[in-house]
Amino acid sequence: MLLNVGPGLAGRHLKLLSVIAAALLVASCGGTVDIKNSVQVTDVSTGWWDAGVVDGKNKLVPSITFRLRNTSDQDLSAVSINVAFKFIDNGDELEEIFKQRVPFENQQTELLTVRSQTGFTGEPPQSRADMLRNSYFRDVEAIIFVRQASAQWVELHRVPVERQLLTQ
Repeated sequence: MLLNVGPGLAGRHLKLLSVIAAALLVASCGGTVDIKNSVQVTDVSTGWWDAGVVDGKNKLVPSITFRLRNTSDQDLSAVSINVAFKFIDNGDELEEIFKQRVPFENQQTELLTVRSQTGFTGEPPQSRADMLRNSYFRDVEAIIFVRQASAQWVELHRVPVERQLLTQ
């Protein structure tokens, strides 16, 4: 036997089902994480990576190595990072490197090394060390942005890239 319910009762059931579905969706996504106060950048080192010889010229690119540490009690299974290398003198961007998923294990990531593909080249016989001392060499800073899921990007750390040669 079918029970015929009027439009008022059916509408209330549909509304109730919609509310339950929305609540389940929100619960399954988890709460919002205050990423700026939940993640800390540690073990930072920077320098200019010896990228070898390109088209007969020595090439140096900016590099940063760091670790992310979860300082909260919230679960951060993974975050996305975006490292921007920018010229210090005018803020122009040299390059941005995006990593979609950086996993946490035991409340921290492995050491992460991010290197630009764009850098400086020097004509032989100019050595790589001479390149770093050249008056036309421009200093760069590395800016680390993070986000979890589809949240907004948050600037987490900013550091000048040291004028030191990295070979390993």
